[in-house]
Amino acid sequence: MEKYMFPCLNKKLFGVDCLGCGLQRSLSYLLQGEFSQAFKMYPAVYPLLLLLVFWGVTLFFKFRFDTYIKYGLLAVTVLTIIISYFIKMNFMFN
Repeated sequence: MEKYMFPCLNKKLFGVDCLGCGLQRSLSYLLQGEFSQAFKMYPAVYPLLLLLVFWGVTLFFKFRFDTYIKYGLLAVTVLTIIISYFIKMNFMFN
């Protein structure tokens, strides 16, 4: 399955991971049922999936505070991506 994955252009050109590096492998691990390995590969996979599922549900059902929930999930997802990226870069360069 790895031979069908897209390479990271940022990593190929500059040698540094981007904010999305690991997402494809993480989704691959999720499909294989390896949930902890998916989290180790890309920690934001679970908030991202929760955001996408909630967004999909709100296309068909309306909730009272769905906009606030979407913004909250979006904030958690973005913060998780940024924090995990800085932690990964800290370990890479130290």
